[in-house]
This record gives sequence, structure tokens and C-alpha cells, in this order.
Amino acid sequence: MTNSAFTPRVFSGIKPSGGLTLGNYLGAIKRFVGMQGQMETIYCVVDMHAITVWQDPKELANMTREVAAGYLAAGLDPSQSILFNQSQVAAHAELGWIFNCVARVGWMNRMTQFKDKAGSNAEKASLGLYAYPSLMAADILVYHATHVPVGEDQKQHVELTRDIAAKFNHDYKVDFFPATEPVIEGPAMRIMNLRDGTKKMSKSGESDMERINMTDDADKIAKKFKKAKTDPEPLPETVEGLASRPEARNLVEIYAALDDTTPEAVIAQYPGAGWGTFKPALADLAVAKLAPISVEMARFMDDPAEIDRILASGSEKARAIADPILKQTYDIVGLLRG
Repeated sequence: MTNSAFTPRVFSGIKPSGGLTLGNYLGAIKRFVGMQGQMETIYCVVDMHAITVWQDPKELANMTREVAAGYLAAGLDPSQSILFNQSQVAAHAELGWIFNCVARVGWMNRMTQFKDKAGSNAEKASLGLYAYPSLMAADILVYHATHVPVGEDQKQHVELTRDIAAKFNHDYKVDFFPATEPVIEGPAMRIMNLRDGTKKMSKSGESDMERINMTDDADKIAKKFKKAKTDPEPLPETVEGLASRPEARNLVEIYAALDDTTPEAVIAQYPGAGWGTFKPALADLAVAKLAPISVEMARFMDDPAEIDRILASGSEKARAIADPILKQTYDIVGLLRG
């Protein structure tokens, strides 16, 4: 069975650990919103993934709502897309266990993100942190999702998802799970630190000035871009001139992503411009695009009951898709259900 036999369906999720940044918006949420109407779209706050490392329970609940507020404030429409938090749909965990029994230990040992997150303390890491890629595969395949928008750093997880689907299909002699395709596109899939263009923008960075938070107001957004680190040279005449200039390249790519254009077009608009010209222009663009989102996020966060209602409604829609697929999986494996 080819993917053409499956309903075209997008699935992706964001982990509620720390605050949302410009990287989350440009690398994920903005793209999620843009895919609405192109095919069926299912978006998740993956709270079960968050607890692979210790989370304060009250803060986890608050961050789950904040991620949902970020989705909604950026334009995700619950009447067009399914939005829910992962723990409200038990099929994720149930299929995750089956996939724990399909995936091989050698596959998990090759997952670079575990090595990055566990570091030298791998023996003290939770089993969940080690095995979470099989839960991620379940997140995707419990909906028979055919497409997953991801950054380059998550592509390995989609490849593992394809491996698990192929092995399940082979072992049980079925054509049941699709070969999910990663969707990697856009000019700013990797937003870098405003103080060090060689490091990814992170919600856990030492200084708040190195990132744009989705909750930042207009004044903070403008201040951070105007104080962003640059080099002494003006913008080049061609985009090739950015190759060895990480801070300059980062700011040009952020401008391009915010303006729905390309770095080449930005350079053509500002050839040879000094930072005294370009950074204020970038700050104005960022304020125009991002400040309304932060205002809307604050409005949603002031009404947590409404966020909870939207997530509960989305979980009902998600279960309507996931539960029949899980039931078929149980039947294929030979697990009895009443």
C-alpha cells in the first residue's frame, strides 16, 4: 500500500517545557498555521514528552496552556485544525508501548538527541528520555499521518518512525502504517541566538536578550533586535557574502522568514546597508508581525478555562481518529479487547 491510499494528514507537536521563542514560531507554529486547508491538520502539545525530565506539575499545566495559546494566537483555527494535549488521548501511550516492542535497542542507541540531552549522565536519565522516540512514532502513526513538518534536527525521528512502520508492516504481514514524509522547507528553520549566531535560539539560554519570546511586548521585541550582536561590516551585495558571518546571516534569515520572502530578496532590498539602517527596519517588521501575537496570547492566558475547553474539544476529535486505528493495531497484534 502506498501513501496515496491514506488520507493526506499532517501531525506535529510542540513540547511544553520553557517558554515559546521566535524559533518555535518561525520554525514550527507559523508553518503549522500555513498548512491549514491544504490537508487535514492535527497539532498537539506533547505534555507526555515533557515529563521525560522532571517538571513542576503546576508549571507544566501552565506551560501546556501557554503553548496552546501560542498556537491559537498565531492563527490556528480549532474549526480547521485539531488542537489538543497529548495526555488526553490515551491511544498515544498505548501504541507507544506496542512500538517499544517493535523498535530495536540499536535504533534507539543511534538517536543523537538522547546523547545530546543525557550527556555524560546517561545512566541517570529516565527510561522515558531514552525511549521517547518510539512514543513520538506513535504520536504520528496513531493518526496514520502522512506528513510531519519538522526542522532538520527532528528529521531523524521521522526516519525512525518510517523504520518502525516498515518493521511492523513486515512482521505482521500487513500494509497498515504509512511511510510518513518529513516536510522540511522555509528560509528560517533554524533560528539562532541574537548574541551568538553559532548557537540555536533557546528558551533555556543564560540571557533573555539572546532570544525573542512569543510573550515579549513591542518594546522588548524592538530593543532586543536593536541590541542584537552584529559584526563591523555592512550587509553584503549578495547572499554569498553572509557565508562566514553567522550573526549577519541570522538577522537576514529572520527578516526573510518574517516577511515571507528569501534571504536573496532581503539582500537585494538592502545591498550594502549598515546596521543602523537594517536593524531598525528588522525591529519594525518584527514588532508588526509578532506584537499582535503576544497581545493575543496574553488574552488567551487570561482565560485558562477557554484554553482547556478548546483542548478538551480537540482531544475528542483526535480520539475519534486514533481509537479505531489503535483497535485495528490491537487486532493485528492479537491483543484481545472486549
